[in-house]
Amino acid sequence: MDVRLRVPLSDRSVVRSLSAGDTVWLSGIVVTMRDLAHRRAVELLDRGEKPPFARYLANGAVFHAGPIARSVGGEWRIVSIGPTTSARMDRYVDRVVRDLGAALIVGKGGMGSSARRVCRELGAAYLELVGGTASLITRSVRRVVEVHWLDLGVPEAVWVLEVEDMGPCIVAIDSSGRDLHEEVLSRARARLSEATSNALPKGLGGYG
Repeated sequence: MDVRLRVPLSDRSVVRSLSAGDTVWLSGIVVTMRDLAHRRAVELLDRGEKPPFARYLANGAVFHAGPIARSVGGEWRIVSIGPTTSARMDRYVDRVVRDLGAALIVGKGGMGSSARRVCRELGAAYLELVGGTASLITRSVRRVVEVHWLDLGVPEAVWVLEVEDMGPCIVAIDSSGRDLHEEVLSRARARLSEATSNALPKGLGGYG
């Protein structure tokens, strides 16, 4: 299914209608966060505070990305932006969805068991962009709305971006917890086991 969504979502229940393998195009506001931004956000939450960009994440989308940006005439412009590896952020996904209200997580390379559990329990979804598509994704950025925590460095700062038809994003983990990466790995393991078994001499049940 091909789906176009505007974030933040006006109705979070739309996430429940997404299935692993669907293609999603995002328009509206996305918030970039990498490792250091996740860590700082969680530290604030632990102190009972919320990060300054929290309002954009309620029913919104967090984008695992570290852009190259420059200031032109006092305004920031995104020179290049592409997804970063999401697995590093698996430890933070519960806080981002449960405490900050994110409905969609966008990145690349898949996530782990924490993301599957959170998506299933809280009705979120993980969307995956193909690596190496920075040029395409950069063209979808309309403007920089806000930037926070530049002291972390430009790639690690939090960029609030307005995008138009950012994608194609593939639903890699849906709200039922179905995970395309895990399914592919399971099939690969089964085929490897079958191939190994067939290659053994008859009557030999395994390696000694």
